[in-house]
Amino acid sequence: MKLSHEVMLFAVGGVIGFVVDAGIVQMLVSFAHFNPYTGRVISFLVAATVTWWWNRSQTFAARQSGRALFTEWLHWMALMGGGAAVNYGAYVACLIAFPGWHKWPVLAVAVGSFFAAFVNFVSARTLLFRRAKTRS
Repeated sequence: MKLSHEVMLFAVGGVIGFVVDAGIVQMLVSFAHFNPYTGRVISFLVAATVTWWWNRSQTFAARQSGRALFTEWLHWMALMGGGAAVNYGAYVACLIAFPGWHKWPVLAVAVGSFFAAFVNFVSARTLLFRRAKTRS
């Protein structure tokens, strides 16, 4: 699969992940009265799992990790830690810079997601799904 096609599918997965991430954190803050920092940790874990599924089945369908399913998920979560650090750093910076965003953390999620997308794509493609699938 061409790199441009993978980038496009990764972006689609990113939008799906954003909707899951932002939706969960917003619901936790608005309805369950979580603080936006704790809520974001929970929402990120769910969103990262959703994007792993999307990317393994769509974006990198022509590639393989060579790992068992659960091990692949663990590796994905570990790799997304780099993007998560960038993402969460931008998220917190936005909440500090714009205190009104505490009620609307979805705005800060968008900023963090934008900055982390590049880090996440590069690490997923070069460190986890780096081998083309072999035909049997």
